[in-house]
Amino acid sequence: MTEIDYLLTGATVVTANENWEVFSPGAVAVSGDSIVGVGPAEAIAVEYSSTMTVDCSGKALIPGLVNAHTHVPMTMLRGLADDLRLDVWLLGYMMPVEREFVTPEFCRTGTLLGCAEMIRSGITCFADMYYFEEEVARAVAETGMRALCSQTVLKFPTPDAPSFEDGLAAARNFIERWKGHALILPSVGPHAPYTSTRDMLQACAALAAEYDVPLHIHLAETEHEVEQSRSEHNMPVIPWVKKHDLFDAKVLAAHCVHVDSGEIRTLHKYRAGVAHNPTSNLKLASGIAPVAEMLQVGLDVGIGTDGPASNNDLDMFEETRLAALLAKGASGDPTVVPARQAFEMATIMGARALHLGDITGSLEPGKRADLALLDLNELHNTPTFRRDADAIYAQLVYVGKAADVSDVMVNG
Repeated sequence: MTEIDYLLTGATVVTANENWEVFSPGAVAVSGDSIVGVGPAEAIAVEYSSTMTVDCSGKALIPGLVNAHTHVPMTMLRGLADDLRLDVWLLGYMMPVEREFVTPEFCRTGTLLGCAEMIRSGITCFADMYYFEEEVARAVAETGMRALCSQTVLKFPTPDAPSFEDGLAAARNFIERWKGHALILPSVGPHAPYTSTRDMLQACAALAAEYDVPLHIHLAETEHEVEQSRSEHNMPVIPWVKKHDLFDAKVLAAHCVHVDSGEIRTLHKYRAGVAHNPTSNLKLASGIAPVAEMLQVGLDVGIGTDGPASNNDLDMFEETRLAALLAKGASGDPTVVPARQAFEMATIMGARALHLGDITGSLEPGKRADLALLDLNELHNTPTFRRDADAIYAQLVYVGKAADVSDVMVNG
């Protein structure tokens, strides 16, 4: 019998592995930072022992949720400006306030607050893009969460860089200092094509490719952005960034609301990950991303909350449910994005979109021990039917709430 650090047993274990195995009652064995065993509770008990055996009866044990796109320090700006168009909200309120008030301490405080909220929502990993990303990374590492941290680069002065060149240099230094960290994957974040120059996009892509880290960017978020691209460049957003070598990097593309079938195929061809942000896109009236078509093509589509100033929370249960319902309502087809697929988007597919699918997003031996426990005995979880093999996913997606989360583990 192998001695391990933690034995979590008795739960309904929802693995999100390749075969979509569910073990009830099941168990997960954790040694160091990794999962070493997953399976039926009786079988795992025969193979492993631990002085830290946790009875998880009455709970669901799931992979930690992956928030595929946010700006976590913006918890400090939550409720500052609402019910506005994206351009008015961003250029008229957010960016002027950020230039005046965003400091390293602002980012640290906002990150700590946001991490606490995300942990409570069962999130173990997220993708961030903001200023002073070094402070964000430090705060995330202190909390013990996992994150893709992207240093923002813009073509005009920002709170942490007087020029694009300074922003790019800051991104390079940040990547060099944090690459190889156990919890933080550093990256570069050119904000969007309309806040970038051609040279800037090419330089950011080259930097990401040089260090083999992702590039995090907003793409085709609004119809106005696409119209502006057609007017200025005689082509929509995705072809324009492709022309300027963006896809030389491992791209995480936030939003992609206004993309056509050809652009979706381009994103798939270059193995870009997409972060779908349904609440933010609805709140800012940006539109509804063609998620069903993206999934049909084979794109890795994760689910993101976006920043807490445009959502206004960091609740992935709420976001995952909305992603499923919105796809059905937009298509007129109640069978698209079924509960299991929505759960996949919030876990393993989201991890792949962040280019982290090899280490997190599912409960499998060899993966990092990033997981969450949910109480299934709450009133809203009653009764429970298991006539359908995918019933547990319907329960998690359509009924589950952040308040059901009782425990979270990251990196063991």
